[in-house]
Amino acid sequence: MALDEAAFNDAYRAHAGRLRAVAYDVLHDPAAAEDAVHSALMRVWSGGSYRADRGALLPFLIACVRREALDTVRGSKRRHLREVKVAADDPVAIDETAAIDPIEARRIRLALDTLPEGQRDVITRAYFGHRTLLEVAREADLPLGTVKSRLAAGLRRLHTVLSLGAAPS
Repeated sequence: MALDEAAFNDAYRAHAGRLRAVAYDVLHDPAAAEDAVHSALMRVWSGGSYRADRGALLPFLIACVRREALDTVRGSKRRHLREVKVAADDPVAIDETAAIDPIEARRIRLALDTLPEGQRDVITRAYFGHRTLLEVAREADLPLGTVKSRLAAGLRRLHTVLSLGAAPS
């Protein structure tokens, strides 16, 4: 027999804060914790799985919420592993310039191709990879000053190439 709505509301009001804390401890995300509490309470409410003769309500709800939160973590890990496997099997090249006018995107790609590898790498990581210069320096295992110098030189060269008005050949 399913719990009635009044019992659900009473349980939620009385225990939601504690249950969110339990879910947050597992998920480390307030919105996901709220979702786990809601899902667990809905499952208990609609399934009528709580029986007072087996123990107090709060420990039962804590166990249900914890199980729901752990299922969420496991599902996220499985989804991430599937995505990694698919990405490894069929890599997709993301073209950050795709939102730009196709003619301009082609000019930018061709202009980037004229740069020395070091300058092109720094510009690509910083602008298209959305990384800070410090992150670029760490990833490329370069001193921050070198990254800044390559970026400045590469941008000057890009400006020169793109200012010519015609697409480089």
